[in-house]
Amino acid sequence: SQYSAVDTNPLSVYIMQPIWNKIIKIVPLWIAPNLLTFSGFVMLLVNYFLLSFYDWDYTASGTGPGLVPTWVWLFSAFTTFCAYALDSIDGKHARRTQSSTPLGELFDHGLDSWATSIFVLSFFSVCSRDNGQTGVSIYTMYIYLSIVLFNFMCSHWEKYNTGVLFLPWGYDISQVVLITAYLFTGAVGVEVWQKPFLFGYYITDVLVILLIGFSLFLSFPQTLYNIHRAYLKKTLKNDSLYEGLLPLVSPLLLFVLLTVWVALSPSNILARQPRLFLWMVGVAFSNVICKVIICQMSSTRTELFHWFLFPLALVVYAAISGLLGWTEEAVLAVLTALVTAAHVHFGVCVGRQLSEHLNIYIFSLKKRVQE
Repeated sequence: SQYSAVDTNPLSVYIMQPIWNKIIKIVPLWIAPNLLTFSGFVMLLVNYFLLSFYDWDYTASGTGPGLVPTWVWLFSAFTTFCAYALDSIDGKHARRTQSSTPLGELFDHGLDSWATSIFVLSFFSVCSRDNGQTGVSIYTMYIYLSIVLFNFMCSHWEKYNTGVLFLPWGYDISQVVLITAYLFTGAVGVEVWQKPFLFGYYITDVLVILLIGFSLFLSFPQTLYNIHRAYLKKTLKNDSLYEGLLPLVSPLLLFVLLTVWVALSPSNILARQPRLFLWMVGVAFSNVICKVIICQMSSTRTELFHWFLFPLALVVYAAISGLLGWTEEAVLAVLTALVTAAHVHFGVCVGRQLSEHLNIYIFSLKKRVQE
């Protein structure tokens, strides 16, 4: 199916696009578009692991401002901008080198589905977790991450039903906010996040309120409206309501299982291992969404239950019933490692299959020699 995306965000159309059109001219024509996509993603990962090193349990900003060196915040701003830029020009570069392929589209959206959680998890280092005086509660972080992932899911669920990807307004705005926040933190120090900003509210509270407002009153209604419009025009890809709602089943069940674990964990797993738990949420979600993206691109029907729901359900049951006892954290660590390995394995296999099927290389514009 032909890739079609619609971008109506004024910030993107009037400010960012002209910048990307200038940047794209510097990119040598022999570079493969997927290499741009992948480089941006790797920069995000490097930044995430760097922040994890200085701030494993999300307390550095709250307990001892200055525990994270200033250069790290500036590096975060730099990597976030690079990832944003590379993600915005990869498609333009593909058109310019006449190398647009379904593999490129899948590669881009697949990595985006993972990057979405990494952006959020890196940002949590700025606001730090609740220490009684300031900071954001761990549960707020979990809900915040879930809402961002819900938004991402909505735009791909919409594309599954309409065949068109309406780029959410929140994306460009969030990237600009993130880069500004990192630069601001680097310039003034993390203390700025720990002083009331307006009427006793902290900047972090304002951001959470904005995010929830944007999602519930802008993004989600827009998704429903676009699907409804396609229904009226009779351009929906799926005839039945069941078919249309199918992609939502696994992500919602995933969210329910994870929330049950967070709420009923005897050892309060989220408070003990926020970094492991939230990372696992992001990876599991990305894998579920990648399957939806593949179904939507190949016009096949998405599966009802994603495989990961079964082991997760067992672990959650064992945890909340007290069966795991003191091993709960260790089991979470093993589960996180397995899910991450499975997701990477899945990505590599799909990439290989597509590159063989389409007779192209993933990271090179050279043509494959026909066997």
